[in-house]
Amino acid sequence: MTTGGAVRARPDVFWFGALCDDDYEFLGDPTSLMPSDVDHCLDVVTRAERAGFDGVLLPSGYSLGIDATTFAAAAARSTDRLRLLLAERMGETWPPQLARRLATLDQMCGGRLLCNVISSELPGEQIDGAARYRRTVEAVSIVRDLLDGRPVDHHGEFYELAVDPPRIGTVSGRAPAFYFGGFSDVARDAAAEIADVYLMWPDTEDGLRDMITDVRTRAAERGRTVRFGYRIHTVVRATDADARAAADDLVSRLDDAAGAEIRARSLDARSDGVRRQAELRDAGEWFEDCVWTGIGRARSGCGAALVGSPATVAAKLDRLTRLGIDTFILSGYPHGLEADRVGTALLRDRAV
Repeated sequence: MTTGGAVRARPDVFWFGALCDDDYEFLGDPTSLMPSDVDHCLDVVTRAERAGFDGVLLPSGYSLGIDATTFAAAAARSTDRLRLLLAERMGETWPPQLARRLATLDQMCGGRLLCNVISSELPGEQIDGAARYRRTVEAVSIVRDLLDGRPVDHHGEFYELAVDPPRIGTVSGRAPAFYFGGFSDVARDAAAEIADVYLMWPDTEDGLRDMITDVRTRAAERGRTVRFGYRIHTVVRATDADARAAADDLVSRLDDAAGAEIRARSLDARSDGVRRQAELRDAGEWFEDCVWTGIGRARSGCGAALVGSPATVAAKLDRLTRLGIDTFILSGYPHGLEADRVGTALLRDRAV
């Protein structure tokens, strides 16, 4: 890819490990649900590696699916090249323990570990959103210092501790890159403080451009730089018409009441980001030619998909790369089969 004669590095393209009981043949149809277990999720991850993806996001919930951290240990030993973007729920761990755990996992996968920071509560806990993000900033700052080899003497709002780094360190001797998402104002401030990569959900290109500018400015005010990632689903077929037909088929068994129940049970169902996804869905089934919001009828969080031929989807990803996005986290249904399709369509000859 080139811009004005300058060669641009190709973006990283990651896939999604379906760890949270969210893999279907027909979206929202309980008879076609593929519940998350270790064997099924390992199949998705190893297929993503064979398909040519650069990494895989290992998501984390509480009541749904399997534990992402435990699964990451299995994935570390079942893959050779794939980077593992492990979601860690900051409200559920003590930072020194998390530092040791991340270092151990990084050693197990030979330095391929990345961390997706989730600004979570404890299961059953309710904490003000702004306070939750302040706690996340404290936790990540402690973990980063410890994994960078620095002793910590911390006296903050949420943590009081004095501790040396764990004996075990990461392969690089530094903390893994921290990926972080959040649409609200306080979330963007937190990203500016701690994120190496700020993750965004589907939006218009103008909306994405505004978010990039905003977070980049907030980070610069803190003397930091941030990279940008984009999480979205895919339906890729030989032609645009075939892809749209496949999208229609994906939701052909979806009952709207069942879809609403699926969205409501997610832990992030009331977040500003989820509300933005609902706004886009309410505005219409399609926006910006190949972006389909129908997938959000039965899914909280990331609620749209790129739908089209390999050329159509590659062209859209290229436009997004030109906005400043250098990491894409894609997914599709069923996750193993769609990883095969997307790998063949976009990664075999490295169209993106």
